[in-house]
Amino acid sequence: MPQPRPADVDAHDPTRPVLPAPRTPSPRDAPSVGWGVIAPGGIAASFVEALRVHTEQRVVAVGSRDLARARAFADRFGIPGVYGSYAEVLDDERVDIVYVASPHSGHFEHALQAIEAGRHVLVEKAFTRNAREAERLIEAARERGVFLMEAMWTRFLPHIDVVRQVLDAGLLGEVRTVTADHGQYMTPDAANRLFAPELAGGALLDLGVYPVSFASMVLGPFASVTAVGTKAFTGVDGQASIVVSSESGAHGVLNTSLFARTPTMASISGTHARLEIEGDFYAPATVHLISRDHGPLDSYVPARRTGGLCYEAAEAARCVAAGRTESDLMPLDETLRVMRVLDSVRRDLGVSYPGE
Repeated sequence: MPQPRPADVDAHDPTRPVLPAPRTPSPRDAPSVGWGVIAPGGIAASFVEALRVHTEQRVVAVGSRDLARARAFADRFGIPGVYGSYAEVLDDERVDIVYVASPHSGHFEHALQAIEAGRHVLVEKAFTRNAREAERLIEAARERGVFLMEAMWTRFLPHIDVVRQVLDAGLLGEVRTVTADHGQYMTPDAANRLFAPELAGGALLDLGVYPVSFASMVLGPFASVTAVGTKAFTGVDGQASIVVSSESGAHGVLNTSLFARTPTMASISGTHARLEIEGDFYAPATVHLISRDHGPLDSYVPARRTGGLCYEAAEAARCVAAGRTESDLMPLDETLRVMRVLDSVRRDLGVSYPGE
């Protein structure tokens, strides 16, 4: 494991703070477990490619309701088990853990099926459509004694470990403001899942979950959540601006949008200094430590910027191999808190999904 540098001084200038090195273990060192993939779409392809290139994990099965689609995915990645249903993936004894990559509307059903089959589960973010579904999944996993985690990949990346260490060391002083945004321009198209109410589309669950989860990690539980927004032509949330406050009185100013490509940057400002995370802050990114008078103090540059999904998979594999049922880096209670915030934002925006 890489050893961190001292998090408080520069060897050449003992008064100058420096950033620590990440403590993130190499994904290739994680124990190898057997993965089954449910719903082989675009994010599943990125996930499996990251595992193939950067880990020793074994993807042993893939299932789709369209057998031809599953077969094409398996051929692409050399996956031995190919099934025309999700249930068959769960019946494959080679599968230790299931990666649920279906649209948000299917997360609850598919993860619950896997839990009831006794499989460990990694569920794509956002975890479920709403907090009620999240509560039921968490309760089921705890009753069954299986591992369950939200695939909020940002939480496991090396630059986020740098951020955690800075906060733990108090280098920023008292944190007062967090900003984060995630906006992408999406051509209006009713066929796109992001515009489909029945698939729990919209900016919030797909993009906005990143700034909300980031602010929650930094500030802890929110004391208040207020949001304004604009709906897309199908009635899903097209844009939302969110202001949160912490119990200490710090603020988070967050934005998400399907209508425009935003800088996708994040910052944490304290009474002594601030951190700025370059866009895209939720992916492997450069972190700058900046003094109160705007002077640059230090920067962390990631060793690589591709394949970042491998870190969440490695964390899940470590937990499964150790017999743990959840991760300290993305605890289930934290996932539930974030889902409750997303519910609150949707109430403010007047957005609901069919079948809720």
